[in-house]
Amino acid sequence: MEKLYEDAETGCCPRFDPKPWDEKEIVLKDKLFIKDQVRSFLHIPIGFGKAIVKNAEMIKNADALTPKPFMLSDEGSAWKTNIYIAVSKEVPGSEMTKISGTFLTKVFEGHYKNMKNWITEMNKYVKSKDKESKKMYFFYTTCPHCAQVYGKNYTVILAEV
Repeated sequence: MEKLYEDAETGCCPRFDPKPWDEKEIVLKDKLFIKDQVRSFLHIPIGFGKAIVKNAEMIKNADALTPKPFMLSDEGSAWKTNIYIAVSKEVPGSEMTKISGTFLTKVFEGHYKNMKNWITEMNKYVKSKDKESKKMYFFYTTCPHCAQVYGKNYTVILAEV
């Protein structure tokens, strides 16, 4: 398998360093993303992996890979999930969008079944900074296979404030 990222010993996702992401404030200004959508059943995405593979191929073919992978998702409802994959330039044939805003971030580690608790903890963190969350995005830092290989399954929650 050809590596997308040189520092990815799995040939897929690079190891994730949580330190630059944990309890930080970051600002995105017109950050360019491919936007895609998958169906969900009660907040569980269906076909997520297929959508990522399809978009990764389009990004690679357009030579629009970013130096470090950065993919966000949000849940429009219990029935759909929006996916945003950072790119270095426009990707033909894709829906493009830009995200701007100030975000508080927090890193969580473990199984996705803990998401409800993580969201509660993230809301407490935002309130502790005297801020109010407008919207949350989820950065799944590795695919399930790579998380198993690396022994860590990190998720970063970004709360727009």
